Amino acid sequence: MNDETANSAPEKSLFERIGRAFSQNPRSSEDVADMLRSAENESIIDASVLQIMEGALKVSDQQAREIMIPRSQMVIIEDDFTLEQVLEVVISSQHSRFPVVGESSDDIKGILLAKEMLPLLLGDKEAFDLKAILRPATIIPESKRLNVLLQEFREQRYHMAIVVDEYGGVSGLLTIEDILEEIVGEIEDETDEHEQAQIQPTASGKYTVEAITEISDFNEFFDVGLADDEFDTIGGLVLHAFGRLPEINESVDIDNFNFRITDGDNRKITMLEVTKLVS
Repeated sequence: MNDETANSAPEKSLFERIGRAFSQNPRSSEDVADMLRSAENESIIDASVLQIMEGALKVSDQQAREIMIPRSQMVIIEDDFTLEQVLEVVISSQHSRFPVVGESSDDIKGILLAKEMLPLLLGDKEAFDLKAILRPATIIPESKRLNVLLQEFREQRYHMAIVVDEYGGVSGLLTIEDILEEIVGEIEDETDEHEQAQIQPTASGKYTVEAITEISDFNEFFDVGLADDEFDTIGGLVLHAFGRLPEINESVDIDNFNFRITDGDNRKITMLEVTKLVS
């Protein structure tokens, strides 16, 4: 065997393995995913490449409503905020972009980029005009497909979109990072801190639970089956059980749990104390 033949043997073997992995024409995205897993099993691609490819396939089937940051968790700035109030929100949240609203959170005035605030710190603070530095907001429907939105993010060079429901009310927001994390996994930078678990046991045998905890995460933690077909979060489930916005220290029983409100404001509840009831 000459050197040329020897050098071409591994390449031929690789193509043969690829041919075996993709020997049948895929009829759906799940067929493609199965082929990719087969290729990973045969060491044609590695696990990290498989994860990215599967993420890209998943994104092509998803809509904005499935991964958006819900309205209740949006960090917003009101258009009549003073410079000090705006800076307080920017510093405390450490976000880079903020929806700016008018009289209600459905009245989107534009998007504030945190970097636009830097020149103002060296200028005339008394002449601060928030409306003058806003960027136009991009509004999308809940049904917007993520692969289409990602392409628009890239082509039109914007990084945040406001998601609205069929009636034009704000449902949430999406950033380009949210979509990329669906493809490549969680993206953290040097300023990110590891979040404290949303469910924490206490010395008294009870649990502190953040209201934004997903019902599915609650169910997994306690090995129970609270219904999540109408509401996504524990806070939403508790609010529904009360039928109104409860006061601090009010409590309600749901299935085999007692939920006591421990923190919140005049618009939402944020923290709960949960006690497992003896059945």
